[in-house]
Amino acid sequence: MKIGLDIMGGDYAPKANVLGAIAAHQSLTPDQHLVLIGDTQQIKPLLSENGFNPDHFEYVHTDEVIGMGEHPTKAILQKPNSSIAVGFQLLKEGKIDSFASAGNSGAMLVGAVFSVKTVPGIIRPCLSTIVPKLKGGTGLMLDVGANADCKPEILLQFGALGSMYAEHIMQIENPKVALMNIGEEDEKGNMLSLATFPLMKET
Repeated sequence: MKIGLDIMGGDYAPKANVLGAIAAHQSLTPDQHLVLIGDTQQIKPLLSENGFNPDHFEYVHTDEVIGMGEHPTKAILQKPNSSIAVGFQLLKEGKIDSFASAGNSGAMLVGAVFSVKTVPGIIRPCLSTIVPKLKGGTGLMLDVGANADCKPEILLQFGALGSMYAEHIMQIENPKVALMNIGEEDEKGNMLSLATFPLMKET
């Protein structure tokens, strides 16, 4: 498996991402490989400064960066040689198997829709994060950013996406889906929660 990593995205890039790549390398299995996407003239010296052999990684050089405050759609279209745009192009072409970035979250969503598309029937993708559970194990929380406003039908689809991810990626059999709210009672919550809960309950 080839994992594409955007080295130029994020508040403390590229150094923090290079250090993260070094740490990740230690836990990879023999069939997993990192492909570092970004300005190689900055990346390789940072690896050497930290006593790491640059030959352990593959590289795809880019010379553009999408800033955290840039408009996602415009940035993806106007910066085709940015690390995020190139990462998604590599994913679309099958040259990498997955792609990760700590950069502009909106650009990540737009790039995903433009390149790898959505699951059939899903209108909008979302962001997720793995969280520890009080009684042990881990859970999946979504949406954790990039979607400021959603309709009940969209939240229902997010639940479906989370369920699929938990089952197929996290290997959780029959995952439970819940709506985060201000209380457990059916009648609690804002208008969006009140409209979404019945849809999820019926599904």
